[in-house]
Amino acid sequence: MISFFNQDIDFNLPGKRILSKWLKGILLERGSHVGQINYIFCSDDYLININRDFLGHDHYTDVITFDYSSDFEIQYGPNSISGDIYISIDTVSRNAELYDEGFDKELHRVMVHGLLHLIGFDDTTPELKTEMTQQEDRALQLLSLNKR
Repeated sequence: MISFFNQDIDFNLPGKRILSKWLKGILLERGSHVGQINYIFCSDDYLININRDFLGHDHYTDVITFDYSSDFEIQYGPNSISGDIYISIDTVSRNAELYDEGFDKELHRVMVHGLLHLIGFDDTTPELKTEMTQQEDRALQLLSLNKR
């Protein structure tokens, strides 16, 4: 199940059903399926506290992902993906302006970015970051096809 929550902000995610279908499709393409994935939309202040407390980083970010797949494998079966994906709506909004991108497209990019981390993609080197961006672009193309 994919669930969407707000933490310390008032935010309404449009198109939840289409987005859930899209995200599930990304997993299925890679031989995985949904266990329990929670998207938590929050403010910069909320996310920087998570970044400090759990990762020891003292900077703002757009997304932080916690992978619980191995914890829920018995409940949801092998190849199931479970985790929490925290997204700062403040940072997504600023990045949309910075990159001259629409808010929805930037939000969707960050949503799939978190999911790709759960699948096992990384972005810690320039090469891996390039691969991650390519995967995000491909996923965004699939979303545009799902919306038709």
